[in-house]
Amino acid sequence: MKAVQIVKPNQLEVIDVEKPVIDPKNNVLVKMTAAGICGSDVGIYHGTNAAATYPRIIGHEMVGVVAEVGDNVSSLKIGDRIIINQVTSCGHCYPCSKNRGNVCDNLKVRGVHIDGGYREYIAVPESDCYLLPDSLSDQDAVMIEPTTIAIQSCTRAELEKDDMLLIYGAGALGSSILKIAHTICDHIIVADIMDDKLSEAREHGAQFTINAATEDFQAKVLEYTHGRGATVSIDAACVKNSLLLLLQATGNAGRVITMGFSTAPTEVNQFLITSKELDVRGSRLQNKMFGKAIDMIKEGTLDLNNSISHTFPLTKAQEAFDFVDSRDPSIRKIVFTFDF
Repeated sequence: MKAVQIVKPNQLEVIDVEKPVIDPKNNVLVKMTAAGICGSDVGIYHGTNAAATYPRIIGHEMVGVVAEVGDNVSSLKIGDRIIINQVTSCGHCYPCSKNRGNVCDNLKVRGVHIDGGYREYIAVPESDCYLLPDSLSDQDAVMIEPTTIAIQSCTRAELEKDDMLLIYGAGALGSSILKIAHTICDHIIVADIMDDKLSEAREHGAQFTINAATEDFQAKVLEYTHGRGATVSIDAACVKNSLLLLLQATGNAGRVITMGFSTAPTEVNQFLITSKELDVRGSRLQNKMFGKAIDMIKEGTLDLNNSISHTFPLTKAQEAFDFVDSRDPSIRKIVFTFDF
């Protein structure tokens, strides 16, 4: 079967690998139907994702159809459409004992530390499979995984209805966070450097927007928060200066959520954190949030339809990653298909 492997940074190959076989642990064989390209996949390709190991079959936004089940499978049957949890945890370390398996001491993420979904078939445990709503196509269902990341960030932020939220970045991650945040609070500011993305943010629930390239960012935040600064800020851009900007823009007793994975040095002002007694929290992956995302879709509070801007067959992975690197403004979400 075909698979996409990052041999080493900036070297992508479409390779032939053996079709996996189910066993008592990995007791569900899934025929992949759609897999998304995420910013972290691009980071692995370019060697800027500090968590990745090589060579690696990447891909962690994984949708498929159950092709085979083991004797010990009870909740799934052949033909079921499912999405796969990318997080695997040990269940017995300190973070797992605190119900935080997403930062397990022995964490293995599919597509990062172990092989992921850019292949025709994958064998996984039944417990990592979630049935998809009939209302969602396989391609749009890819967006459930980034939505779980957004739910995790809002959960880590302890976002509440009366918060004044600042989201820095209106790309794929920021847009997903906005969708979830808008179900919780109304006072939302989105900042970016692209006017078209800011326009979309307003359409999807942002009360205020700031073009950080052409407007006075800090002054606008103060204007839109009645002079006190945001109560919660989430960094969905994760660029070199974004954390410092958010520390400055967040008011006393606020929470700042960082999601970046770069190991490059970044400036942090201790006085800003201490004097305002800010909580600065990381948000990584997701902690059993697939069920919540799927419930929101079924309830009608989350609409992921028509989320995909481009598709490529898996065998044209190099072309797809080159297109990502082009930074074409039409790119929103790119999905691999398996009908080659």
